[in-house]
Amino acid sequence: MNKFLQTLFLFITLMSYSQTIQSPDNQLELKTGLTNSGQLFYSLSYKTKAIIKPSLLGLNMKNTIALASNFEIINTTTTTVNEKWNPVLGEQKEITNHYKQLVVELFQKSTQRKLNVEFRLFNEGLAFRYVFPAQPELNYFVISDELSQFALTGNHKAFWVPGDYDSQEYAYNETNLADVDVTSLDMNNGIGMKGPMSKTRIQSPVMMKTAEGLYLNIFEAAVVNYPIMHLDLNVNTFEMQSHLVPNVLGEKAYLQAPFQSPWRTIMVSDDARALLTSKMILNLNEPCKIDDTTWIKPMKYVGIWWEMHVGKATWDYAGSQNAQMAQDAELKPTGKHGATTENTKKYIDFAAKHGFDGVLVEGWNVGWEDWFGNWKENVFDFVTPYPDFDVEEVQRYAESKGVQMIMHHETSGSVANYERRLDRAFSFMKKHNYNAVKTGYVGKIIPRGEWHDGQTMVNHFNWVVERAAEYKIMVNSHESSRPTGVHRTYPNYIAAEAARGNEFNAWSVGNPPMHETILPFTRFLGGPMDYTPGIFEIKMSHYDAAKKEQVHTTLAKQLALYVTIYSPLQMAADLPENYERYADAFQFIKDVELDWDETVILEAEPGDYVTIARKTKGKESWFLGAITDENPRNTELTLNFLSPGKKYKATLYQDAKEAHWENNPKAYSIKTIEVTSKTKLKLNLAAGGGTAISFFPIE
Repeated sequence: MNKFLQTLFLFITLMSYSQTIQSPDNQLELKTGLTNSGQLFYSLSYKTKAIIKPSLLGLNMKNTIALASNFEIINTTTTTVNEKWNPVLGEQKEITNHYKQLVVELFQKSTQRKLNVEFRLFNEGLAFRYVFPAQPELNYFVISDELSQFALTGNHKAFWVPGDYDSQEYAYNETNLADVDVTSLDMNNGIGMKGPMSKTRIQSPVMMKTAEGLYLNIFEAAVVNYPIMHLDLNVNTFEMQSHLVPNVLGEKAYLQAPFQSPWRTIMVSDDARALLTSKMILNLNEPCKIDDTTWIKPMKYVGIWWEMHVGKATWDYAGSQNAQMAQDAELKPTGKHGATTENTKKYIDFAAKHGFDGVLVEGWNVGWEDWFGNWKENVFDFVTPYPDFDVEEVQRYAESKGVQMIMHHETSGSVANYERRLDRAFSFMKKHNYNAVKTGYVGKIIPRGEWHDGQTMVNHFNWVVERAAEYKIMVNSHESSRPTGVHRTYPNYIAAEAARGNEFNAWSVGNPPMHETILPFTRFLGGPMDYTPGIFEIKMSHYDAAKKEQVHTTLAKQLALYVTIYSPLQMAADLPENYERYADAFQFIKDVELDWDETVILEAEPGDYVTIARKTKGKESWFLGAITDENPRNTELTLNFLSPGKKYKATLYQDAKEAHWENNPKAYSIKTIEVTSKTKLKLNLAAGGGTAISFFPIE
């Protein structure tokens, strides 16, 4: 018998399946049981094909025997749940939550400890978590490692970013699993705040495609009081194991029973579109905990932001003179400060003229001269404006124009300082009629040694949202840990960044054309993203002839992103004067909605293309976005998502024939036609291009 068969024979004899359940549609099958040494394991198959080979589960605990072996199964329970619920804001009006659940109750004789593992099998995937019942043996304990394994069946193609504890702001890599190598990446391609990484550690979610054409995704849901999960990959066996982001002491989580861990999720389908329509991550989160949600509303906004990225203005008021600011408090303006009362009024006028809900102002408060990279704790107080920003006058003017102001709280990573001042900051907001805040966490975290993805910061991000709900404030977090569906529980968590956004195109090598075709399969699974689309002036040489940077899309694709990127908070990110120059294309941004009754994924292939249609909540209008990667694409769509028997005016915003993301990105055309649900449309997408379409019913 050769070595492989000997190993296989030994592996099988050590495994004893005791439970099997199928998904509601019987396409997925979960098997679980104990090894001879009492280790819990599971496996997953799809349409009888192995997806996850037998993989072990368990946890290491500090100063005690691991909860990983010597178990006996004392009870199992199976249930079926099939229910519906309505999100406050979302991609569809009603969500179905349908799964079969298996609870395996474990007992460890040597320690007298109990541990339950809950499995939920949906039509689109598997979720499992660890549940600690109340027990004296676990009144207080420390997790030092989580041992959840994901034994993949082959060298799948993967879309991944490195396992950086401090940042998700990377362009995605497309390689086979065997070729994952973090050390081969350009680590200076970004903002220079990188946490420790290992050669083959990657972040979740990781999107994969098998040689047989199956689509897999490994992620997590409902991360509360627990660190973010990264994945350690064995490039030889294609096994992954959970890797929890540590704290300053190297420990992972401080817990008390009763407690339940986040869900670990494995999504699988032979149709890529099924992963994008799935609401599995949302369904694994707790229902809404806010009784009155009438104040939570979608927002389309403009703001003083992009002009700083392109060098037209600055966040700071006094430039390098601020070294003595604390001593003499005499700020001398540089003349390029963006957040002035006068400039803010111009944005308010623009928002009112074009029907936008809000205006964001960054750089309004004292502290920007000394905020970045200095690891100082009390840079911002969140209530003191610069001399040229009159808070009361801005409030009066915005209210007179019917425009909502959006607050900006940059913490410079000083979380303890922000928490001390949070109630004063929120009270200041309410006093001046700000009902939404954009938070920022650029820089190393204070307390020193903590990471953006560790338990301490996860708790902070969640706590800010919970506290904001008490003030009826909506939160848009930037540089936070990536969301995992918690916006179901707190829908005032209206959006987050937590990925490489559009601003990277202004001052780095930018986001490759495939970037936005990958995000729906990765970052967007956890929640809405404030990507800041809508850049019309593509090349940064417009502002400085020496600049080579540019947005890696066509103008038409920037429009399509308003549909392919779901968010109830969307920014028209470019400068007002650029929208005035392309007023006909700007009309789509003015028209597009943010909250939906229905979403239809028409086409999807990670890294290549995505086409999505969405129906406006409570209305008959539809909007469609189609985007492609660096390759031009021709496609034909049947508009059978439209209501039968109705006629619609369709306005197509599309790439011109000569358009190209690099050579001719602003070449676009607009045409209006009459369509019905039987109409077939041919779309021609340029390299790095897209098409945006509005459909309004003809009465």
